[in-house]
Amino acid sequence: MNKAITVLWRRLDVPGHDACRFAPSDNGWTLRGSAVFLEGGEVCQIRYEVLADPAFQTQKAAVAGWIGDTVVDVRVRATDNGVWIMNDAEQPQLAGCMDLDLGFTPATNFLPVRRLALRVGEEAQVSAAYLAFPELRFEILPQRYKRISDTEYEYQAPTADYSGILMFSAPGVIASYPGLFIEER
Repeated sequence: MNKAITVLWRRLDVPGHDACRFAPSDNGWTLRGSAVFLEGGEVCQIRYEVLADPAFQTQKAAVAGWIGDTVVDVRVRATDNGVWIMNDAEQPQLAGCMDLDLGFTPATNFLPVRRLALRVGEEAQVSAAYLAFPELRFEILPQRYKRISDTEYEYQAPTADYSGILMFSAPGVIASYPGLFIEER
């Protein structure tokens, strides 16, 4: 994938949509999107930008917008020695995480899927720095990806009590995230 890809997802768990653009650059990848949805009866509008290096490892991200009348402004970055910093505060609980997972969008699954480059039948376990939503706090999210076909991965996030078959329309771009998101065409 050498050119930008855009996608529009519809939420399946609550009313809402998420539009994202995956764009390559000289420094890696930029994921930029905007999600609008209902969360606990509150209208949410969230913009996000994730910068990753050429190896699809998260370098930094920004999440901004609002949840009802609450302003959201989260900045996170990973240092060269594996320390994650959120709004100038170290997040020691995230030590060892290579990936960022934003809990309100399927966009960030792009990074581990592309980074791992699994062949059919291969699997890998990773730990993501997961931004819980609407709490806006980071926690470790253990994840397991198993590639079962050219376009499907068996995905598990046991601490989030989730498992399903993720379907992809382009390398790393989710087309179907059972129970949560589906690509609009």
